[in-house]
Amino acid sequence: MTYRFNPPHRVLMGPGPSDAHPRVLKAMSSPLIGHLDPEFVRMMDEVKSMVQQTLLTKNNLTFVVSAPGSAGMETCLVNLLEPGDECIICVNGVFGGRMVDIAERCGAKVHRIDTDWGKVTEVSQIKKVLDVCPKPKLVAIVHAETSTGAMQPLQEISDLVHNAGSLLVVDAVTSYTGAPLKVDEWGIDAIYSGSQKCLSAPPGLSPVSLSEAAVKVLDNRKTKVQSWFLDLTMVKNYWAGAKRAYHHTGPVSAIFALHEALNIVLEEGLEERWARHEVVHNYLKMKLEALGFKFVVDEQHRLPNLNAVYLPEGVDEAALRTRLLNDYNIEVGGGLGVFAGKIWRIGIMGESCTKNHVNMLVGALEEML
Repeated sequence: MTYRFNPPHRVLMGPGPSDAHPRVLKAMSSPLIGHLDPEFVRMMDEVKSMVQQTLLTKNNLTFVVSAPGSAGMETCLVNLLEPGDECIICVNGVFGGRMVDIAERCGAKVHRIDTDWGKVTEVSQIKKVLDVCPKPKLVAIVHAETSTGAMQPLQEISDLVHNAGSLLVVDAVTSYTGAPLKVDEWGIDAIYSGSQKCLSAPPGLSPVSLSEAAVKVLDNRKTKVQSWFLDLTMVKNYWAGAKRAYHHTGPVSAIFALHEALNIVLEEGLEERWARHEVVHNYLKMKLEALGFKFVVDEQHRLPNLNAVYLPEGVDEAALRTRLLNDYNIEVGGGLGVFAGKIWRIGIMGESCTKNHVNMLVGALEEML
């Protein structure tokens, strides 16, 4: 017996993955070469350079984890935290909570700052915890909370964190290349993202970058990193030019695809890409509000590329979402955690960020509602 699988053609407007450009899919189908082939090594150097350019950083330790964004999160935390370290983690959704779980598994003492879902962490909240824990090893925060659609201001918090002599760790899985993100200018010490959101590459890779201050902490560890696979004392040599050390078999086809996706970002221009996401977000906002949808997040803190919305009163969100997928081939996301069954999460990321995508979604909703 053989099993054939023909995936349906969906319009991807959920929290990720987003639609991929045909050039990216074509790159992924290129013939395989060895992951230590000189041509692949050369291409990895180009990927590193393009990640630096798109993160607006000169950090030498900039690379791509061979696993999705959650592994990027774990990479940053397990390399910077040791048993007994104190850290502050800001939680205003699912992914802040996930950082707490990882940090606790590292043996760190976590000072948790909880904020209502859909809100952002205020500077005053961090100041209050710094009175109790004046010099944490790091402060971790989510720039773009995928579970709520909230975008966290970072610059003032960065100043506060560095004045305390601490590192700033940032989750940028859903904002990278879709909203302003300036690693060096904002003083971000460790940052991770994912390939499947605004980059519009296949899921499974996580761009990561660490500052010189973070590398110094890594180099001065007293204990081994708890994860062998994510141990940057070894992985950094895998991304270290022509003489790179063997660490693992890189996901060759996925990196082909990421290379092409990064090229597409740079061809469009980073600021132009940010602006496109903002324009399409405002168009979507106008259309959805006319249908009776209401946004979860206050306007000044909305993430343009991930829109969390309450449905019109009396509408069964799961039934409508299922019908949208089955009858119109359009995917949107439901709520997570405290928002499960209460909201939709509508993604307009990368290749899915067009007015045509909005028109397809709104046309279907107009028929169904």
